[in-house]
Amino acid sequence: MENKDYGKLSLNDIVFEGRNREYGAYMLRKIYEKHLMRGLVIASALFIFFISVPIIAKYLKPAEVVEDNVKVVTEITLAEPPPIDKATPPPPPPPPPPVEPPPPPVQNTIKFTPPVVKRDEEVQKEEVPDVEELKEAAIDVKTQEGTTTAPDLSGLEGDGNAVIADVVEDKVFEFVEQQPEFPGGQDAMMKYLSQNIQYPAVAIRNGLSGRVILSFVVDQNGEISDIKVLKPLGGGTDEEAIRVVKRMPKWRPGKQNGRAVKVKYTLPVLFSIK
Repeated sequence: MENKDYGKLSLNDIVFEGRNREYGAYMLRKIYEKHLMRGLVIASALFIFFISVPIIAKYLKPAEVVEDNVKVVTEITLAEPPPIDKATPPPPPPPPPPVEPPPPPVQNTIKFTPPVVKRDEEVQKEEVPDVEELKEAAIDVKTQEGTTTAPDLSGLEGDGNAVIADVVEDKVFEFVEQQPEFPGGQDAMMKYLSQNIQYPAVAIRNGLSGRVILSFVVDQNGEISDIKVLKPLGGGTDEEAIRVVKRMPKWRPGKQNGRAVKVKYTLPVLFSIK
């Protein structure tokens, strides 16, 4: 085996030892350093050239010629004005400035006087008159009694009061001061419905249960009229609810302004299969 001094060999000789040096990569690597140095030299030369161009151009520029015969004019002679023709009338004077409107009148203002703090003994207290002095005053303090009887309106013409009463009686109220009530109250009405309602056979066979909502009018005498079904259930329950409500005893009528009036009442009737 041949001993070689690798310290004297180049990197290309070591890499391509025992290989085909006719291959293009060997030639490229061999001339790489040469091309690199050439490129650096060219780039440095161009850089120096572009930097020195402005400096060279400054020195090559011709110097400006300054003329010594430059005269500076500091005084200007104005032409004489034309002569004044005395026959020509003078121009009219300028119009007077517009008159500004007078300022608004000054309104009277009330000056606020700051309160003055004084001691109790310095304040002049007003004397309150006693009862005897008030009695001596010319003031009538006698209590006037009013009348307890209503005024007599029989002499008035027309039948206005009767018309008003008819209007109040015919009107059906939905909200009044005192609602109509079943005799005995709400509990008594629920007991009445549970004891008198007969569950229809059709509703039992079909398994119908729920509420039938009715509306009716309670008049001034507590009588029930104008029964309507607002929410039906079917299966004969609507007719049964109407039948039971028609047979109810007289209610306590509703009142408005202390007068018995007609009131519309809404009642839900429950049908439940036990």
